[in-house]
Amino acid sequence: MTDTPARLLNLLSLLQTPREWPGSELAERLGVSARTIRRDIDRLRDLGYPVQATMGAVGGYRLVAGTAMPPLLLDDEEAVAIAVGLRAAAGHAVVGIEEASVRALGKLLQVLPGRLRHRVGTLNAATVPLMTGDGPTVDPDDLTVLAGAVANHERVRFGYRARDGAETRRNVEPERLVSTGRRWYLVGFDLDRDDWRLFRVDRLSEPFATGARFTPRPLPADDAAAFVADKLRRRNTAYTMVATVHRPADEVDRWMPWTGDYLIEPIDDRTCRLRSRGDSLKWLASGLLLLDCEFEVHEPPELIDHLRTLAGRATRAADRAH
Repeated sequence: MTDTPARLLNLLSLLQTPREWPGSELAERLGVSARTIRRDIDRLRDLGYPVQATMGAVGGYRLVAGTAMPPLLLDDEEAVAIAVGLRAAAGHAVVGIEEASVRALGKLLQVLPGRLRHRVGTLNAATVPLMTGDGPTVDPDDLTVLAGAVANHERVRFGYRARDGAETRRNVEPERLVSTGRRWYLVGFDLDRDDWRLFRVDRLSEPFATGARFTPRPLPADDAAAFVADKLRRRNTAYTMVATVHRPADEVDRWMPWTGDYLIEPIDDRTCRLRSRGDSLKWLASGLLLLDCEFEVHEPPELIDHLRTLAGRATRAADRAH
């Protein structure tokens, strides 16, 4: 193999397999001399790839962890597997890796050949994830578009459905994507309203990057996460719940289905007082039921009425089953 760049790529691909390669085997695989392999190893090191050599009669090489991760070379099957895995991570909002998954997915999809994009799309279309909880689903393709626009400081347009169902078109300078574990939010400056806004990504439709670049504006908060937390705190004041839960306080805290503001106060070894705020009676009721224990709601009265409605509905369903 006389093409040096192609040979280096092939050598790097072999070294990224988790094993030690004798120099003689690498030379045989690439059709060059052991001396050429040594020179190519030095070239890779100059490019920042941490290749470690072992001493001995035969000698060997392997790629080790360095101070920075060099570019990876993936074969077709590996690229498809990673793309599908990243989509799953983004769609399930896995705590701690959500935004990183979206950024990595955007980079990978940008360089995937057409044949592999088709394979990824076919596989995703043929599979249905089993979602847990009642969190809304988000299209990973929408997240990818938004993440790319954030990274490139590029304006985006999209349709948006407000809480009251009103449909509007938005022209936004995107700042950050933020995941709360249950929902994805886009923080951006709404050009038509001349103000910073918070958008639920599950209410977005057909987002696309316009190609118009912008200079980022100073965010009126320490960071995007703080901006989202403040907005949600102001919104989640519609209902303040107080309930007695017949389960130890540490267990309730461990199995708490909510994300957001809540306070648990032990009453005794088996009972605790739970206080929480939320903008949805359905969400508060479902959280209590998911604790899988007896409880009494003291306030608000709207939640008590809602639980009566749910109880009646469940009783009628059970009666019809018999």
